[in-house]
Amino acid sequence: MTNRLAVFDCDGTLVDSQHSICAAMARAFEGEKLTAPDRVAILSVVGLSLPLAIARLLPEAEPDFHDHLSERYKSAFQQLRRECAVSEPLYPGMADLIRDLDTDGWLLGVATGKSDRGLGLCLEHHGISGHFVTLQTADRHPSKPHPSMLLTAMAEAGACPETTVMIGDTSFDIEMAIAAGTRALGVGWGYHEPAALMAAGADGVAMDSSELHRHILAQ
Repeated sequence: MTNRLAVFDCDGTLVDSQHSICAAMARAFEGEKLTAPDRVAILSVVGLSLPLAIARLLPEAEPDFHDHLSERYKSAFQQLRRECAVSEPLYPGMADLIRDLDTDGWLLGVATGKSDRGLGLCLEHHGISGHFVTLQTADRHPSKPHPSMLLTAMAEAGACPETTVMIGDTSFDIEMAIAAGTRALGVGWGYHEPAALMAAGADGVAMDSSELHRHILAQ
């Protein structure tokens, strides 16, 4: 039997990292004497790779400057870590959900716009890294909604689209799942509105971890 695989987005799905993301983005823009985008604009692009996210926030700039500002953002985030100012709490019930799925025989993965280092630090901090068999990040893939991360996760886990579910909080996650041929589940506690997730093609949107668990099991 093909393995059952549940792949989670990280920011806005497993953890609430909006404070740190917005703070780092503000520092990056202000370091270039630019007015920082507002919180709503920043959260609307969470999940995209950094250059693409910044291109949406600053479309009038050249691609080289998008890359430069991406490096500014990375440096700002690292500085926040040195200041012990990074806040990435797990959403309620997600640690238990991860452990329960693992116990039930599901293989688990992450597909995220984070870097390898950022994802590793986040999962280690919460003591859940050992539950995941495949970790896909923006360091090694095109930006969501390209299906590369999800296709690689399935290949590494020995899963097929029919037995794989992608769980995320943005339309980018849903569109990636559709492109890869998997089920797509949205979460209503993240950075895109539930209506946007449904409009993107989500099979359902859960409003808490218990509802998400029921959706995942409903093959």
